[in-house]
Amino acid sequence: MRRDRATDGKPIIRLTSGLQIGEGNLAAGLGLIALALALACLSTGLGSTETGMLDLLHSLAGGAIADADAYALWNVRLPRIVLGFMAGWSVALAGAMLQSLARNPLADPGLFGLSQGSITMIMLLLVFFPAASKLLVAFAAVGGGLAVALLLIGLVGGERSSGLAILLMGIAIETMLSALASVLLLYTPAETSYALSDWLAGSLFHADWQLIGTFAPLFCVTPIAIFLIGRALSAYDLGNDMAMALGEPIARSRPLVLGFAVLLSSAAVTAVGPLTFLGVLAPQLAGYVSPAVGRARLFLSALTGGILVVGADALTRGIGADIPIPIGLALTLIGVPLFVVALRLQALRKMHSH
Repeated sequence: MRRDRATDGKPIIRLTSGLQIGEGNLAAGLGLIALALALACLSTGLGSTETGMLDLLHSLAGGAIADADAYALWNVRLPRIVLGFMAGWSVALAGAMLQSLARNPLADPGLFGLSQGSITMIMLLLVFFPAASKLLVAFAAVGGGLAVALLLIGLVGGERSSGLAILLMGIAIETMLSALASVLLLYTPAETSYALSDWLAGSLFHADWQLIGTFAPLFCVTPIAIFLIGRALSAYDLGNDMAMALGEPIARSRPLVLGFAVLLSSAAVTAVGPLTFLGVLAPQLAGYVSPAVGRARLFLSALTGGILVVGADALTRGIGADIPIPIGLALTLIGVPLFVVALRLQALRKMHSH
C-alpha cells in the first residue's frame, strides 16, 4: 500500500492488489461511519422512557437495569436503529446503481417502477389474503419487483438500448401500477384501506430482531456486491458504447444490476414500506460530500442512506415521542431541506470556481 496520484492529480492510496482509493473518499467514508455511530448513540436515548447509551453499556457489561429500560433499549430502540440503517442503506445503494445504469441522477427504484411493483404485489396479497405470513409477503415483494425488471428488459430490448429508454419505460410502468394501487386503496374495505395507507407512509413501528434476522443475509452480501458491481457501473457512467468498448458485457451485467436492485428495494419495502425519494436523495448528498465513482460512490451513497433514515427516526422520537410520525414523512422533512441546501452550495461552488 502506497500513496500516489490519480490521472486527474487527486491523491489516492494504491493497494498492492492494484485497487485504488481516493484519499478524499476514504476520509468521507470514515466521517460518515463516525456520524452513523454518533446518531445511533444519540438515538438510544430518545423516547418516553428515560434511558440511553450509558444504560446500554451497563447492560452489555453484565449489569442489571430496570425492566422498562431494558425493554425500551433492546426491544424498541435498537431494532429501529438497526433496521432503519439497513433499509436506508439498501434503498440508497439500489438508487446509486440505477442512476449509473440510466446515466440519470433522478433514477431510483421508485422511478424505475421496481418499488411500485413490490408495493402493488404486497397490496394485492394483503387485500385477498389478509392473514398472509411475513415470508409470503417478502416473496410477493421480490416477485413484483422482478416482474417489473423483466418487463423492462423485454420492452426496451437488447444491449444497444439506452439507459434513458429504460428510465422512460420504468416511469410508464410505475404510473400504471400507481393507478392500480390507488384503485385498491379506494375500493377495499375501510379497515384494510387504512392499514395499507399507514404502511405506504413507511414505518419502523414493527421493527424487531426477527425481521432484522430475515433482512441481515441480504445486507451482509451488499459489500461483496459493491466490490463486484462497482467496476461495471464505472463503465456504465461513460455510456453504453464506451462501456462495450471497454469490454463490459452489457447483455449480462445489466440484468444482474437490475436484479440486485430489485432484491434490495423489495427487502426494504417489505421491512419498512416505501422510502420515497431516498434513492435519489442519498447518492446526491454523498456526491456533494465527496465526489466519487464506481465502488466508492456506491459505498458512500449506501452509508448516507442509512444515516438519513436513522436521523429521521431520531428526529421523530426527539420531537414527539408520543406522536407516531411515519418514517417516510420524517425522511422528507429532514432530507429535502438538506438536498436543497446541498444543491445551492454546489451551485455557489461552481460559480466561484469559474
